[in-house]
Amino acid sequence: QVQFVESGGGLVQPGGSLRLSCAASGFTFSTYIMGWYRQTPEKEREFVASITRDGATPYYTNSVKGRFTISRDNAKNMVYLQMNNLKPEDTAVYYCNSVYRPAAWGQGTQVTVSS
Repeated sequence: QVQFVESGGGLVQPGGSLRLSCAASGFTFSTYIMGWYRQTPEKEREFVASITRDGATPYYTNSVKGRFTISRDNAKNMVYLQMNNLKPEDTAVYYCNSVYRPAAWGQGTQVTVSS
């Protein structure tokens, strides 16, 4: 059974940093392109970042370029999102999933950027 467990969210002031983690299980993790997504009550879930199977090539939505860094550890079945210079508009619930073969969403982790 495919499962994603996100963690690392919290309350942070504008300009602060957080590192999100996603533990994946139930599939051959290293063969999947992985991504981070986020959702607020006002908007549909949106793509944030993705990373290729070997971890060599990341992709980012324009609004987070230069501030967020996605990475993965295939030995641990983990994908990470380092978020720096956080802005109030980054406030959302963050989720991870396979990009092209998405499975059921996990519970996500809440990120709140506020002074």
